[in-house]
Amino acid sequence: MTDTLLVFAVVAFVGIATPGPTVLLALANGANLGVRASLPGMMGAVLADFVLISAVALGLGALLAASEFWFSAIKWIGVVYLAYLGIRLFRSSGSVTLPAESSAQAPAGRSVFLRSFLVAVTNPKGYLFFSAFLPQFISTQAPQIPQYVTLATVFSAINLLVMFTYASAGAKAIRLLKRDGALWLDRACGGALLALAGSLALYRRNP
Repeated sequence: MTDTLLVFAVVAFVGIATPGPTVLLALANGANLGVRASLPGMMGAVLADFVLISAVALGLGALLAASEFWFSAIKWIGVVYLAYLGIRLFRSSGSVTLPAESSAQAPAGRSVFLRSFLVAVTNPKGYLFFSAFLPQFISTQAPQIPQYVTLATVFSAINLLVMFTYASAGAKAIRLLKRDGALWLDRACGGALLALAGSLALYRRNP
């Protein structure tokens, strides 16, 4: 099992470190709010990991793979929400909330939490990815629920580490680049989220 977890961790790290919506949000949050104020967003993404993996364990991934209606419903919710966040970042004024200002100007932790959580749980590619990925590391000769819990914990820990790294990088970059850097970083992240929304809109499940 140790060898299996190591392989799982390596593959998961490669997948997570490749910039996706929650990682881009962590980068933007770190730049605009600071690392500490970005933590609720990271927790939202981690909770979403457990929700997605639990759903796959219960068979929702298979349902989305089989049902065009439910796949499309979740997909278009995700597309609209990603596009909304992308447009907000792209049109941002580049306002930076430095640590001393965070208590007065930063968005509520609940808002930061929900943004990352909703981005993750409304992405049908996540359900299909876990449906295809996780069973390769599940032994049918042992109870499956503890195995899913272990894989979810490892995946979430890696995700948290990667998001923390991106948020820290964003915070450090903004201290060097100041306001103009925040403006262009927001636009870059916004453009990337819009591109991801477009790719999700074109995404089709395998027949």
